Amino acid sequence: MKKIRYTPLQILMHIGCLFPLAYLIFDYFTNNLTANPIQDIEKRTGFAAITILVLSLSSTPINAVFGWREPLKRRRALGLYAFLYATLHMTVFFAIDYGFTWSLIIRDVLEKRYIIIGSLSFLLLLPLAVTSFRWWMVKMGKNWKKLHKLVYLTAPLVVIHFAWSRKGDFFSLQGDVLQPFIYGLIVILLLVLRIPSIKKAVVSLWTQRLRRAT
Repeated sequence: MKKIRYTPLQILMHIGCLFPLAYLIFDYFTNNLTANPIQDIEKRTGFAAITILVLSLSSTPINAVFGWREPLKRRRALGLYAFLYATLHMTVFFAIDYGFTWSLIIRDVLEKRYIIIGSLSFLLLLPLAVTSFRWWMVKMGKNWKKLHKLVYLTAPLVVIHFAWSRKGDFFSLQGDVLQPFIYGLIVILLLVLRIPSIKKAVVSLWTQRLRRAT
């Protein structure tokens, strides 16, 4: 029987991705959630989802700039973990917070734009999660890569959802928008690093720096 070996990065990834859920469960059973537990769960699962999604998005630039290939192998798992927390986030919102009362949901969707953006982001993540397995890669061929480029649209939408769900104005940097602003800058940087000319220039500078160091 072949032994399954886990790399240090792989172990760290699984521990890091499961920790928010374990900590949330611990706080739930020890009554350590806030005075509004439903809102607390929504915030924590949403924050975990966007954090892990950004980590997944960083895998390719890390490989391109630093030549470290292992993050590419962890990209799929990170994407699935992000989807797990996004699913929990949406489930708590629709099932527990609103009890699937569609009249209230529709009313608030029309009044609160962040709900529209959040729902759209989840719908874009759904096909990416479903088709993340090797069978779909073989089945879809070149179309698989085209489909998974949706993450480049999803990530900015998730940041906007994150920002609009806070009290303040994201675009004028007023109110509680520091975290969304930081995440927005990171996402922009990660997307810019995918532009061929910029990626080539950054890799060249990094290579020259390594040569000088040695």
